[in-house]
Amino acid sequence: MGLTTERVVSAAVELADEAGFDKLTLSAVAKRCGVKDPSLYVHVRNLQDLRVRLALRASDELNDSIGAAIAGRSGKDALIAFAGAYRAYVLRYPERYAATQIRIDPAAVAGEPALMRSIELTAAILRGYGLEDAEGLDAARLLRSTFHGFATLESAGGFAHSRAAEDSWPHIVDALHLTLSNWPDYPKEGTDR
Repeated sequence: MGLTTERVVSAAVELADEAGFDKLTLSAVAKRCGVKDPSLYVHVRNLQDLRVRLALRASDELNDSIGAAIAGRSGKDALIAFAGAYRAYVLRYPERYAATQIRIDPAAVAGEPALMRSIELTAAILRGYGLEDAEGLDAARLLRSTFHGFATLESAGGFAHSRAAEDSWPHIVDALHLTLSNWPDYPKEGTDR
């Protein structure tokens, strides 16, 4: 089978899983593919291009997992499913997830379905709480920072306490549900809080 961009990205995913996303090199990917380094440049421009492609692949995987989990659910059930799928992905694939956190030039991925789908999935959850526009954006930031923070700390062994992270998780999701259900009203334009 000839070398394809898909195969190059798959090799990068495997290497990231094994050695760490931050340790990914074009030479290692070429070796994994059984080719010399220059052969990769037919499929990727440089290491940054490969890292972006890996990030988009991981975003697709995460979105697929979340989408399947929340299908047919709404409200708190959807939030629990979304949160659980997010956390499970980070714990299972911490290095792939790390790829999703890189800064990507918006012009380079304009209209990329993986990025739009992430926004759509989050917005769907928040619409169930009546949160859209500015409120929805603020709530999305709350969810992402909570899910990201908890799962990455857990993945890195950051919760070395007598109480297991698994025991804390449902309470955190419950607290998010209560917060989203009781979101503070925003002041009307031209008024103070």
